[in-house]
Amino acid sequence: MIVTEPPILKTIDIGDTEIPCLFYDGSGPAIVFLHATGFLPWLWHPIARELAGRFKIIAPYFCDHREVDPDNGGLNWLVLAEDLTRLCQNLDLNLPNMVGHSMGGAIMTIAAGKLRQPVEKLMLIEPIFLPRNFYHMVMKVEDHPLAGKSINRRNNWAGDKEAKDYLKSKKMFQSWDNEMLDLYIQYGMKASDSGGLELTCHPQKEAALFMGSMGYDPWPILSDVTCPVCVLEGEFTENKAFIDYPVIADTFPDGTYRMVKDAGHLIPMEKPKETAEVIREFFETDNEKQRNPDAQT
Repeated sequence: MIVTEPPILKTIDIGDTEIPCLFYDGSGPAIVFLHATGFLPWLWHPIARELAGRFKIIAPYFCDHREVDPDNGGLNWLVLAEDLTRLCQNLDLNLPNMVGHSMGGAIMTIAAGKLRQPVEKLMLIEPIFLPRNFYHMVMKVEDHPLAGKSINRRNNWAGDKEAKDYLKSKKMFQSWDNEMLDLYIQYGMKASDSGGLELTCHPQKEAALFMGSMGYDPWPILSDVTCPVCVLEGEFTENKAFIDYPVIADTFPDGTYRMVKDAGHLIPMEKPKETAEVIREFFETDNEKQRNPDAQT
């Protein structure tokens, strides 16, 4: 059954800051969803509504809940992992399931492995684990391959139509599901003081998140994540050049790997129905039935 009720937006106090979250009600176990760098929890909506009812779903927003400087190391992902752990504690999520995309997957891994956040099952959608040498480099924002682009990202459009036309002209958005694109414009943009629209996650904030990815090396703690882990990779992801997802899946004590056909790095935005089905299957199926490293979607 698909739940048609909109999610409830709540702001959760975790001590020294507050984190906005979307909540979907359900009678089953909890799933925490965490988005990719610069994106937002509303992009989980087409997936969450397929799963709500059978699961309780919490989708936090990690962008502007802390003041940071991209030129001074940005927002360390270990700090974000600590925030995630405190969020779970404050919501009394004793053993949640978790789904993380890109940055979100790395943060959840750090929370489970380094901080010992209890997790029932963990799904990582193209998690960003950088090559080991990146974690020992000192790099300026303009030299970072992703932060350097994001800080110069266009951040003003006259209105919805101009924004949508612009996004459709960019390769990154051309494979997106239409509803996902509309949600990105509706919630990923806001009215600007100068008129028109601007990004909800300011380019300065996004750059700080990208810079923070270099602040903590997660590779040594992958083997400490003892819960079942499913690693999803898009068939045509550009990350193949520097991230070996089958190897990452094998590094987890109870890891499995799945490929999503005809998708790039942004699997949830490109294939929301398929993503929802893979998530449902992973969290509802016995672990022994999931151990098929050659499975594809």
